[in-house]
Formats: sequence, structure tokens, C-alpha cells
Amino acid sequence: MLIVDNIHSYYDKSHVLEGVSLQVNPGELVTLLGRNGAGKTTTLRSILGVVCPRKGQIRFNGQDMVGRKIFEIAREGLALVPEHRGIFRLLSVEENLRIAQRKSSRWQLEDVYTMFPRLKERRKNAGHALSGGEQQMLAIARALVNDPKLLILDEPTEGLAPVIVDELVKILRKIKDDGLPVLLVEQNLMVCDKLADRHYVLEQGRVVYEGSAADFRANPTIKNRYLALSA
Repeated sequence: MLIVDNIHSYYDKSHVLEGVSLQVNPGELVTLLGRNGAGKTTTLRSILGVVCPRKGQIRFNGQDMVGRKIFEIAREGLALVPEHRGIFRLLSVEENLRIAQRKSSRWQLEDVYTMFPRLKERRKNAGHALSGGEQQMLAIARALVNDPKLLILDEPTEGLAPVIVDELVKILRKIKDDGLPVLLVEQNLMVCDKLADRHYVLEQGRVVYEGSAADFRANPTIKNRYLALSA
């Protein structure tokens, strides 16, 4: 599915990623963890072609992604739900969805309305009239109707109320159960613990830990050392 092999990425002369490798297999939900500035967002940008690695390989479904244009990578089915959500604030919920909708997607409007009943209730509301949680739901729903082959989420629960976070966890679990692989960047370890099959931890542009959900749960040293949290 997705293979990131020893990539080195830079901002001008600043060497940000120093040999990052990770893998997302079919049907998996994999998390990418680390403190602020560890290189998580740069890893996502490298996968999506916003930053072009100077060394290493990125392959998706057997195709080389390094050096390809952003829209070409998106056409392969890599769908990003960005941290800032990126919805069109002056368009209605339904207009936001229809702009992204593909007939080939397994998720059509009625499917995402079933998954996100709040969006159906507010389908005529403009994006700027939605709460933060509703905007996040819209961003995820818009990615789904675009027929993704891999869903990439950057801090989807940041700043949201616990009740909304719980709702998003249920939705992401359903997406995973439907067989769509997910790469999740997230600071909330409780969310990661409920969803992930495997975890990667970044520190200063390097992968310092890789392990299954069970191994990560049983290893408080990793959390204390690299994530500044106790078990």
C-alpha cells in the first residue's frame, strides 16, 4: 500500500527528515506520533508532494510518488484531511461535498449523511456557520466522497470537545472497519490507543520507535521519553 523508505526532506538548507521510513498496509490504521517539531507534518507533506524528498523513496500501490505533482498524487487516491480543515467557508455543507464528489467513490452523499447526521441537518448551512467539530466532520466527509485509497488525517481532534472527539473516534473506527487504510497524526494518545493497529514515533526527524498497539500500550518508557506523557 504505502511505503516510505529512508526519506530525507529539507526546507531550504534545514535538514528536517533524516531517514524516515514507515509503512501502511491494506486495512490498517497507523499513527504517527511525536512532539511538536518532530517532523510529523513534514512527513505528510513529503508523502503528498508538497515537499519533495532529496533522498529516499515513497511508493503507493507500487507506484513511485517522489517527484510527482501534488494533483497527480491526489489522483492516485491519497486524500488529506489537513489540520486547518480547508473547507470552503462561504459554500454550504452540501456544496462543499458536491465539489469533491466522484461517482466512483464507495461513499456518496447519502452514505456520508448517514455517517455524519449532523451534516445532513446542516447541509444548507455555510461552512463558516459550523462548529469546529462539524467543520472537522465536513472535512472528513469531503475526503470520503472523493474516492480515497488512503486517508491521511493531521490532528483531527485538536481543540475539540470530548463528546465530539468520542464521535470522531466512532466514525474513524467505522472507516477502518470498512477497509480504508488510514495514516493518522494525532496528539491525543487515548484516541490513538482506541484506533491504531501500529504506531510510529518521530523525534528530531527520525523514527525512534515502531510497534504494535499492544506493544506500545505496554511500553510506558516510550511515552515518557518521546511524548512527554506518563502511562
